Amino acid sequence: MAGVFVCVYHFLVWGWYIFINYSMSLPRAERQPSDVFHYGRQWKYLTVLNLLLQAVYYGVTCLDGVLKRTKRTRGIKFVTTSRDLLFTVLAFPVSAFVFLAFWALYLYNRELIFPESLEKFIPGWLNHAMHTAILPISLIEVVITPHRYPSKKKGLILLGCSAVAYICWVLWIYAVTGKWVYPILDVLSPVSLAAFFFFSSVLIACTYLLGEQLNRLRWGDHGQHKKRKGK
Repeated sequence: MAGVFVCVYHFLVWGWYIFINYSMSLPRAERQPSDVFHYGRQWKYLTVLNLLLQAVYYGVTCLDGVLKRTKRTRGIKFVTTSRDLLFTVLAFPVSAFVFLAFWALYLYNRELIFPESLEKFIPGWLNHAMHTAILPISLIEVVITPHRYPSKKKGLILLGCSAVAYICWVLWIYAVTGKWVYPILDVLSPVSLAAFFFFSSVLIACTYLLGEQLNRLRWGDHGQHKKRKGK
């Protein structure tokens, strides 16, 4: 019975993220600030990329659940491994990072991260769906589904490569347009900018370690990466 509940829950969350991604893609030209989505459109924002990531993760999770319930062994191992890798290396760390970084900056000075002009395009409920609900949903996933973590070195390297790729994307957009993706980057000196990117990288690494620890607290050593013993 518990397995059915988890499977249904995953389908509901998958549908939720599909709906949120669809809501973000709706054309609102008459309400859209002309200087916000000009180059790179919404895909330059980590928040939006995270929504797509969550939809992909829960889609893979639903597929994994269906395959296991139908007892089809072909492809299950690959799907389960992909599910675990997506969640442990990206889905949980990125959702936790987006939540922490957004609300910390918002409470300090909202104009640095979410100017009032964006409210014409992103209503309050959608803002909370993008920046608030993502963390509780990820925490629930930790509680109801055990995940096999890769080795700490492998996990942090994969996460680090993803972080560097996004930073390069942000720098590329600035090189092409002369405008930063986030208002906070406009007020930083080159040294402060480097420190900001470094601190952000440390923070997202901490969210990875947090997810690993929460998974261990909930499930013990079940599903954890096991080092090969020497002969």
